[in-house]
Amino acid sequence: MIIKNGLVFNENCTFEKKDIYIENGIIVSSLDQVTDNEEIDANENYVIPGLIDTHIHGATGHDFCDKDIKGLISIAKYLKSQGITAFCPTSMTLKKDLLKEIFNTATADLPKDCANIVGIHMEGPFLSPEKKGAQDSKFIVNPEITMFKELNQACNNMIKIITMAPECEGGLEFIKEMSKTVSISIGHTTANYDIAKQAFDFGASRATHLFNAMPAFNHRDPAVVGAALDNENTFVELICDGIHIHPSVIRATFKMFGDDRVVLISDAMMATGMENGTYQLGGQKVTMKDKKAVLDDGTIAGSATNLFDCMRKAVSFGIPLESAIKACTKVPAISINIFDKMGSITPGKMANLVIMDKDLNIKQII
Repeated sequence: MIIKNGLVFNENCTFEKKDIYIENGIIVSSLDQVTDNEEIDANENYVIPGLIDTHIHGATGHDFCDKDIKGLISIAKYLKSQGITAFCPTSMTLKKDLLKEIFNTATADLPKDCANIVGIHMEGPFLSPEKKGAQDSKFIVNPEITMFKELNQACNNMIKIITMAPECEGGLEFIKEMSKTVSISIGHTTANYDIAKQAFDFGASRATHLFNAMPAFNHRDPAVVGAALDNENTFVELICDGIHIHPSVIRATFKMFGDDRVVLISDAMMATGMENGTYQLGGQKVTMKDKKAVLDDGTIAGSATNLFDCMRKAVSFGIPLESAIKACTKVPAISINIFDKMGSITPGKMANLVIMDKDLNIKQII
């Protein structure tokens, strides 16, 4: 396949009008490497890498924690239809044996019309009860290396990210021991600056949905946000649905951290792509109205917005298009160590691509 005349988003995050050559699902460097000369004319359209959502619970009425392969396929098909071509299905705080069954579903081979599963995001159960958000406190436990290894073994070592609270008993020891095995993300935490700094110094490399389910960025104790800012190797997740975080804070975060460190996520739950109504998240009832999903007590319970719409929101909030695309493609790929396979339009990588017009409407997904 040849994609001609598109404004291609290069690895250096600039647009250039050029052709893209694809052979057997892989981007190649020249026309003579292509055996099928089928052409797509992308004239006057952007061509960007497929988006990568590293924090998503569900969509289309299904949740990863349903431990249902058919439901997972439905989620993956929906994501691909929305320009998200790779994702990390994300768990909730549940019992160990149930998590084993859930994680095992991620090892299934999905049909070709699905987004690629590139790892699991294990959100809990090593969290702070005080900052549990929409997590179920009765299943929260202190960090256990043996438990994590058992869960990872159950899914052929597919866990890419684990969200945890470092202040919990054994938390810092867990980070020291496991940070070379899995990307450790600080979240659902009461950690102050000093504890968060220790966690990042010990190898934590990420902050989960920055500003949400953690202490505020205070001038006397900047907490997780300040500690993440001071550690240049830390990536920060940002939910850009227009509900979780004010547009001014979205702009401030990009200015503080730079677009090399911001990972846009959806944190989408099963109501995404659905009508207003009542749904579930981690076994708890969630009511979704006009894209806002809440528990009975009013706690925000994930989002009902997909990552492509989050990218568009970011642009509408004043984030440069190039930075918004980067935060949904290149940076998430780097953050979970899959940038050798996807995340940019580069020869040798998977041809996961989205063609969109100047108004950011999807025209074609490859």
